[in-house]
Amino acid sequence: MSETTTKTGATVRVVASPKTWIEGEAVQQLEKTASLPGMIAAVGMPDLHPGKGSPIGAAFVAEGRIYPHLVGNDIGCGMALWSTDLAKRKQKLDRWVDRLDDLDGPWDGDAAAWLAARGLAPTDHDGSLGTIGGGNHFAELQQVDEVLQPATWQALGLDADRLVLLVHSGSRGLGEAILRAHVDRFAGDGVASDGEEARAYLRAHDGAVLWARASRALIAERFAAALGAEVGCALDVCHNCVVACPDGAKDRWLHRKGAAPSTEGVVVIPGSRGTLSYVVRPDPTRAEAGWSLAHGAGRKWKRADAKARLQDRYRPADLVRTELGGRVICEDRDLLYEEAPEAYKKIDAVVGDLVAAGLCEVVATLRPVLTYKTRSRR
Repeated sequence: MSETTTKTGATVRVVASPKTWIEGEAVQQLEKTASLPGMIAAVGMPDLHPGKGSPIGAAFVAEGRIYPHLVGNDIGCGMALWSTDLAKRKQKLDRWVDRLDDLDGPWDGDAAAWLAARGLAPTDHDGSLGTIGGGNHFAELQQVDEVLQPATWQALGLDADRLVLLVHSGSRGLGEAILRAHVDRFAGDGVASDGEEARAYLRAHDGAVLWARASRALIAERFAAALGAEVGCALDVCHNCVVACPDGAKDRWLHRKGAAPSTEGVVVIPGSRGTLSYVVRPDPTRAEAGWSLAHGAGRKWKRADAKARLQDRYRPADLVRTELGGRVICEDRDLLYEEAPEAYKKIDAVVGDLVAAGLCEVVATLRPVLTYKTRSRR
């Protein structure tokens, strides 16, 4: 873990071994963000990569100020892991691919009732409730590759002989609208955390976090219904949010932008659709790491670069099957290339850096079976 200090006194840390490649632009963004007023610390994870102004794969601690742009437009985006009753040894991939016809269209159920059951009021964006979205979002059936901590695994209510479902999605247009309302008034500036502007943002933010969780639950139900399966939630964590600092320090706020919490129990750190994912048990006491972990492998190539590098090497048909034997449903040709495994860092190295830093222990590894991205061309 490297550490420097900005001219304003904020601490900048990067949790990565010297062998881990991190783009210079991402580190520059981390250091620039650490210089914002009120910033106490900025911590980059091994999956750190450049974003729009501020990096992705980082946690930021600020005193007396809240910075909505550090959370971004996908408020509440996170990972949920679900048990299924699908037997690991009885996979029916061709049938499942046919049955997963369309998770992109609006759900035909009662969105208001679904939200009300979770204590939420209807919003203007409920047409996208239960839809995955674009970019790196997905729903993926996985099989257990190896269990290293059986007791922790069993405590999650999971069975190594059954497939699991990992859902990665966020708040869709709701989060975008919340950020846009703030940016229209304050641009990229933060707001004093004791003011009405901050309270209004936090109310909207907290609602979007819960909406995103409700949407992940609906995605899991829609996915399971298509396969005639039953699911149960084992964990659900958010990696785009702002919360009060876990140490209880007065008026200090922890912003996570693509960083999984280490304070909420076991989390999943997914690789790409062609690599393993890791279930890990964090050490919740590590303040110097921003009480956070990497949220995934992290991009190695920008989206446009990924397509340019790969389209002469692979046909689309080559990319719907992975080296691990998994299947991929993605009918958006650009997205198929943009999200190819080669566009991401090596998840083994990312998780290895976290383990070497003492931030977590590996509970189990998961192997992708069927990854759903989209049936629709965008």
